[in-house]
Amino acid sequence: MSHDLRTPLAAIKASASALLDQSIAWSPNDRNELLTAIDEESDRLTLMVSNLLDLSRIEGGALIPDKDWQDVQELLQDVLNRTVRQTSGHRVNLKVEDDLPVVYFDYVEISQVMINLIGNAAKYSPPNSSITISAQQNRDALRIAVTDTGSGIPPGRLPHVFETFYRAHDEGTISGSGIGLAICRGLIEAHGGRIWAYSALDVGTTVTFEIPIDPNVRISAA
Repeated sequence: MSHDLRTPLAAIKASASALLDQSIAWSPNDRNELLTAIDEESDRLTLMVSNLLDLSRIEGGALIPDKDWQDVQELLQDVLNRTVRQTSGHRVNLKVEDDLPVVYFDYVEISQVMINLIGNAAKYSPPNSSITISAQQNRDALRIAVTDTGSGIPPGRLPHVFETFYRAHDEGTISGSGIGLAICRGLIEAHGGRIWAYSALDVGTTVTFEIPIDPNVRISAA
C-alpha cells in the first residue's frame, strides 16, 4: 500500500518539478505530456485515498449509505464518462435493460463500486479487448455485471478476491493495492446486497452485484 501511494506522488512531484525548471524550454507537446501525467496520477491517487477512507469506515462500522431514488442509466453514463481514460484502450459495451425502475441507493457509493470494477476490468484485460457492463432487474433486485476478456483468475484464488489486501494476480505483474474489491463488497453489503465473481482462465472475469430496488423489499434468493 505504501508503494502504491508513493508511486503517483513521485510521478506528480517529478512532472511538477520539471515544469518549474526555468532552464528548460518545454515545447507545447512536452508541456502537455507533463500536465497530463500530473492530471492522471492525481486521479489515481484520489481513487486510492477514497478507497482507503471507505475501507476505514467499513471496518469501523461507520458506513451509512445516504440513499435516495436514483436513475440507473444516468449513473452508468456518468461512471463511463469518469472512467474514459482508464478504458481508452478497450471497447466498452453498455447493455441496460429497457424500462429499468428507479432504485433506492447511495449514488456516490454505487458509483465508487462501478469505478472500481471497471478499473479492474481495464487493468486486467489486454489492449483492444472488450469490457461489457450490463444492468437488469432480477425480481426484487437491480443486477449489474462487469465482464472483461482478460486472462481470468486461477480457481484457487477466486474465493479470496473480496478479501482486504488480497491480490488475485502475481505481485509485480500489474500494480494494485488489493482493496478495490473489498471496498465493493463492503459498499454493496451496506446496501443490503450481495456481490460475487465468476472467472475462467484465458476467457475473462465477470463481477456481479445485486442491491434491493426498494428498501422495504428483501433480495430474493439466487
